[in-house]
Amino acid sequence: MTDVNEMEALKASFRGALATAERLESLKEKVATLDPHAEIDAEDLAELSRVTLAHAIAAQALRGFVVTMQTRRGQ
Repeated sequence: MTDVNEMEALKASFRGALATAERLESLKEKVATLDPHAEIDAEDLAELSRVTLAHAIAAQALRGFVVTMQTRRGQ
């Protein structure tokens, strides 16, 4: 039988990872147009730090949840 709570937790974790990916996507143009011969602005670097950390955590949390589900199922 399907565990409804587990499925809802999976969906929430997936939505979290997508939300951080969308935030990362919103920085795409800013990163693409950086001058390779200039220093990156401290504020932009701080923003990249926050967004990439959030994305890494969300993606790792989702991955960990999937692995836990696989392990529980003997896969």
